[in-house]
Amino acid sequence: MDLRNADLNLLVAFDMLVTERSVTRAAGRMSVGQPAMSAILGRLRKLFGDPLFVREGRGLVATPLAESLAQPVRDLLTHAEAVLSRGSIFDPTTAQRTFSVIANDYLTMTFLHPLLARLAVEAPGIRLHIFPTGDDFADQLRRNLVDLLIVPLEAMEGVHAEFPHHVLFRDRYLVALDQNHPDVGDTITLEQFSTLPYLATSSGHLRSLSEMQLDFLGVPRNVEITTAFGVAPFLLKGTRLITLIHERLAYRVADEAGLKVLEPPIPRLQPITEIMLWTKRTDGDTAHQWLRQRLLHLASELDSA
Repeated sequence: MDLRNADLNLLVAFDMLVTERSVTRAAGRMSVGQPAMSAILGRLRKLFGDPLFVREGRGLVATPLAESLAQPVRDLLTHAEAVLSRGSIFDPTTAQRTFSVIANDYLTMTFLHPLLARLAVEAPGIRLHIFPTGDDFADQLRRNLVDLLIVPLEAMEGVHAEFPHHVLFRDRYLVALDQNHPDVGDTITLEQFSTLPYLATSSGHLRSLSEMQLDFLGVPRNVEITTAFGVAPFLLKGTRLITLIHERLAYRVADEAGLKVLEPPIPRLQPITEIMLWTKRTDGDTAHQWLRQRLLHLASELDSA
């Protein structure tokens, strides 16, 4: 085929269709109407001499040819975007750019909030759209619906190797409780931890990593309440409840929430490792590189502090 006679934008549409498996959603991603997207699909079918996608239920199923083309097309688009971005100059002081990031409440409060404050001064045209961590966070990054994913390495279960990634920081767990708790002084025993009313935490529809680790270690708890871990510290004041929270979050909210924090009486309790992940598509983009370097620098600063 003579590339001079080919519309390479069709490959962008093909990639959207493979990703979304829906004409309607692909049209939305490309900012065109559904009839226009259907017409583009018709052109793709003519170009490849294959149906490419057939309807099954409410979605589309890729034909064997379409499945075989998916990765080569994605790689081609990734290389094309890398070539085009090399000539661009990114100046954060004047740039107007919005980045989408998936991060949980804990990360937003302890890590991204300081970044937002600095961006307002250093890069006033840069915006972050921060989305909560859902059950499908890896798939959202895989489908290029977000620019960055910041999650614990332990939550990725080996999937992190699929994406470019970098470790940001580690954070350990502490026991948090009311600063005037009637039963606990300056230390807490394993027996107290296991028998006092316990506030368990969750992440979306899943148990939090701390609860999973306690179960793995066989540590019993007297669970009375289960809530999102970003809310947990603010439910302890005036109660006999105890909970496990991240050290960075504990010291960020301890005074405001009226808490004291103690070393956990669980020797084998492991810290979490927060990592950021992105896609190969944005790996060489100068604006994305700047944001990632900014996050790494901030993580180093906060670790030193």
